[in-house]
Amino acid sequence: MSPAKLPPALTAPKTRALALCGVLVAALFAVTAFVPLPFTLTQPGVTVDTLGDYHGVPVITITGTPTRTTTGQLRATTISATSAGQKISFWTALKAWIRPDEAVLPSEAVYPQQNPGKAEQETARQMTQSQDSATAAALAYLHLSPSQVTVKLDLGDIGGPSAGQMLSLGIIDKIAGDGHGGDLTGGRVVAGTGTIDDQGVIGAVGGIPLKTRAAARDGATVFLVPVAECSDAKVNTPAGLRLIPVTTLSDAVASLTALAGGHAVPSC
Repeated sequence: MSPAKLPPALTAPKTRALALCGVLVAALFAVTAFVPLPFTLTQPGVTVDTLGDYHGVPVITITGTPTRTTTGQLRATTISATSAGQKISFWTALKAWIRPDEAVLPSEAVYPQQNPGKAEQETARQMTQSQDSATAAALAYLHLSPSQVTVKLDLGDIGGPSAGQMLSLGIIDKIAGDGHGGDLTGGRVVAGTGTIDDQGVIGAVGGIPLKTRAAARDGATVFLVPVAECSDAKVNTPAGLRLIPVTTLSDAVASLTALAGGHAVPSC
């Protein structure tokens, strides 16, 4: 018995060429899927109550002026990212692009210093500067002299500048509250993010959609957003999380005080 003959359409040179191309494309795709890409995978990170402890150590310690017992929480939010110099696969990137709790960013946007050691030094430097500015802004708001009041801030291994706003608010709440015997939080779990300078100006930080998810996960019902990032904050906003835009430390205090008193506050 002679072997069955294939139809001419399947044996034509053009068909064979297309089949070969298909094999090559499939092979290239398979290889590409596992080639490390210069991107960083980010996810919701830890949140830290600046009115409480972190790893058993008080986040804010104040001497030289009376402090008060607070209720509620003021949570600084973070994102978790793959380390500097670590690349991710195409498949990992693809899955992250379609998941609301992950994001893929160019590595240089997350770590301008690609060397892991230098990146760690830079985030530590940014945190130190952020803590100094947070203290200066809070004491200036309260009209207190840094020569009489000492503030020690400790966020452990958390780096970067994005906790500035929440550290300043924590200092103010511990010393003066809302100025009328109440708490800035109104007893709520309030979260937020944003850099701060010595004059109390709050700046953008990035990663807002992941930080709002971290905040909601840890019980926050209010999130203080640098005003320039309101549109980002509204992407996949967790249910029940109220977004309040702020531009300065005074804005943040005024909004929290109004919210605690049942008054209207701005919204993204």
